[in-house]
Formats: sequence, C-alpha cells, structure tokens
Amino acid sequence: MSGLLYLALLGGVLALAWKVNVEARTAANEAAHDACERDGLQLLDGTVAFKSWRVDRDRRGRVALRRTYVFDYSDDGTSRRQGFVILRGREVEIVGLGPTLVHAKSA
Repeated sequence: MSGLLYLALLGGVLALAWKVNVEARTAANEAAHDACERDGLQLLDGTVAFKSWRVDRDRRGRVALRRTYVFDYSDDGTSRRQGFVILRGREVEIVGLGPTLVHAKSA
C-alpha cells in the first residue's frame, strides 16, 4: 500500500512541476511578444525556447529557479536575431533584444 502512496505522491509532484513550467513558459512568451510589439519587431516562430535554468534566490531571499528562454525576431522580415527572457521564480526579470536590454525589473 505504501508503494501506491509514494507513486501517487510522485505523480502529484510531477504534475505540479509541469504546471509551474508551463506557467513560466507562458510568461516568457508574453514578455517576448510584448517586447517585440513595443519595438515594432516580428517575433519569429511565435514562441520562446527553453535554454537553461539554475537555482537562485528571489528578491525575498527565498530559493527560486532562474529560467532562461531564447527567441528569434526580425526587424526587417529577412534578418534573424536572437533575444532572451530571464525569469526568476515566476517573475520576468529581464527581456533582451540583441545587444540592447529592453526591460529589467529593479532588484
């Protein structure tokens, strides 16, 4: 019986991790879309791609994941440049377009 309980608990943890990751990717997509729209750029492929994560601390000092997503955009319809979105926990921390920083939350 305890094996079944552990399996159910593992399933719950995995479902929660999946949900949190989907929410983070959605936030990164929205941030990339907003940054491109604000600067009159075209978001290519329509989505961000997960690049990396690491353990960090949020503004309150709590342990949080710092996720990095990348995306491609174009300013003229033919060139392809890469931008990035960094989330710390559930908050968008930085959105960058090429060499220019577009949005950064104050610490």
